[in-house]
Amino acid sequence: MSEKISPVLHLLCGKVASGKSTLADRLACEPNTVLLREDALLSGLYGEDMQTLKDFVEYSGRLRRTIAPHIVALLKTGTAVVLDFQANTKDARAWMKGLFEQAECDHRLHVLDVPDEICKARLKQRNASGKHEFSVTEEQFDRISNHFQRPTEDEGFVLEIHRIES
Repeated sequence: MSEKISPVLHLLCGKVASGKSTLADRLACEPNTVLLREDALLSGLYGEDMQTLKDFVEYSGRLRRTIAPHIVALLKTGTAVVLDFQANTKDARAWMKGLFEQAECDHRLHVLDVPDEICKARLKQRNASGKHEFSVTEEQFDRISNHFQRPTEDEGFVLEIHRIES
């Protein structure tokens, strides 16, 4: 009799340039694990059409509605998924919670607790490298960060906190 595979859905919560994608890369090194990156998918599908935060919300919503059944199917087949999508608002996390509930699998919400000044320094480096799909200004960082909502216990997630202080 074969042992039942218990996949995990890994979720990432943290401000822009907090290290979500770096952590996602590490988590995706585990056997039988798939990494899905929101920025890469949005860039490939919508690219230059995404100019504003409103555009991001619209296109991200389309992507989530389209990809959700595929994520659930992967989890149901025993494949772990690292979802490098922002889990920075209650609404985003509610969508993600629906995924692991439908798939009836384990999950971890990785919360990157990184001071803004470190994120902004990393953001400058990231923008200068030109290797990221999207360039974010410090003004955009501040505007996006105003929408950040830290997860609370009543949301029902298994939290793993990653603190970076310097």
